[in-house]
Amino acid sequence: MKTWFLYIGWCFPMLLGAHGMYPQGELSDRPNIVILFCDDLGYGDLSGFGHPTIKTPNLDRMATEGMKFTSFYAASPKCSASRYALLTGRLPARTGFPAVLGPRQDLGIHPSERTLSEGLKKAGYATAIFGKWHLGRNREHLPLQNGFDEFTGLPYSNDMNSSERPLPLLQGNDTLALDPDQSQLTVLYTERAVDFIQRKKGRPFFVYIPYTMPHVPLHPGKTFAGKSIRGTYGDVVEEIDWSAGVIMEALTNLGLEKNTLVFFTSDNGPWLVKRERGGSAGLLRGGKGSTWEGGMRVPGIAWWPETVPKGHLAMEACNTMDLYVTALKLAGAALPEERRLDGRDIQAILTREEEMPGPKPFFYYPPRGTVHAVRKGPWKLHVQIQGKEHLAYFKEEELPLLFNLDSDPSETYNVAMAHPEVVQDLSYELNTHTQHLKDEITISYK
Repeated sequence: MKTWFLYIGWCFPMLLGAHGMYPQGELSDRPNIVILFCDDLGYGDLSGFGHPTIKTPNLDRMATEGMKFTSFYAASPKCSASRYALLTGRLPARTGFPAVLGPRQDLGIHPSERTLSEGLKKAGYATAIFGKWHLGRNREHLPLQNGFDEFTGLPYSNDMNSSERPLPLLQGNDTLALDPDQSQLTVLYTERAVDFIQRKKGRPFFVYIPYTMPHVPLHPGKTFAGKSIRGTYGDVVEEIDWSAGVIMEALTNLGLEKNTLVFFTSDNGPWLVKRERGGSAGLLRGGKGSTWEGGMRVPGIAWWPETVPKGHLAMEACNTMDLYVTALKLAGAALPEERRLDGRDIQAILTREEEMPGPKPFFYYPPRGTVHAVRKGPWKLHVQIQGKEHLAYFKEEELPLLFNLDSDPSETYNVAMAHPEVVQDLSYELNTHTQHLKDEITISYK
């Protein structure tokens, strides 16, 4: 039987307790961090990124008033590994963290990981997550044990339920409902986020909103169902756009917008095998599960009035692991010293006030296996390819494949023969990375 639930906001703020370790004046200078994180949203699924029928006016305004990233990447083409990378600043391949955790698995995020929420909490931030977790279902793996003060959401994907195992909606470590009405989830997460922001406005906060959708099954809210020309998929994307607008409005009404970085992105590319129930990568090849651009290049938008310049187009290659490092730097928090991080501080890109950092290699890992490709500047080198749908374009004996993503973002024209020096340089980056990866494992999930 489906369980219905009602949203009930907390009436009393949590006590600061031991978290208030910095003087109030010092804390007030630290920016708030809000990350809006979609599930399976493709590069081409927003009107501001080229979709002809899905209407996303709030996200378009967010980009117009802030910065749009044209080369922003998830660290993995699958959901659990991508979320791991966002919250640890590390490639999942460093530890063997699984691509997707199932509801029956006992595996989850290791207690010795240093999560973004733990780092910000230690720096005096109030922390909350409202949405999909998917980094372990057991109590020790849940958000409250990994740096978050508050949590309302699903422990894993919204399609991972059965008659024997109903889908739980959690509040903290407790079950709020079983098989909840999913059409209410986006509204619930939005209301909880706004409530948290209102209660914590006197101190810096970190709010992470990993939306349940547009992962299937698609459940738009009543206000949005049947409204989009794109169908049900468009309905849920347009509801997420509404949610982003509500959160920006709440920040503005509270006078917090000039001291808050809001970043919008997705965990990986669109789930193409779901056809009309899945999204679009636009002009990019491939989708979820693939190391082609469509699997890992996703929308990226930064909004921070009077700090992020209006209407700027950022073409530098950045990724979700950069958000880990940047957020901790903005908070004045220490980075973990005992392990290598794969993200970098992108404040110079966000503000355009300093010299831009040079290109850093970005490595593409499939859901399982060894590294498939590397990007450095405009160049991308594939040393492995996967997926029957791509064999009509390239064959194994053609490897390596080299593409100039500035002129060929669809990865159509192999120019390896014309640029042997680039192939050599990127091959060196791959070999060096692979060797370091073997030498630097400090936590293993294998």
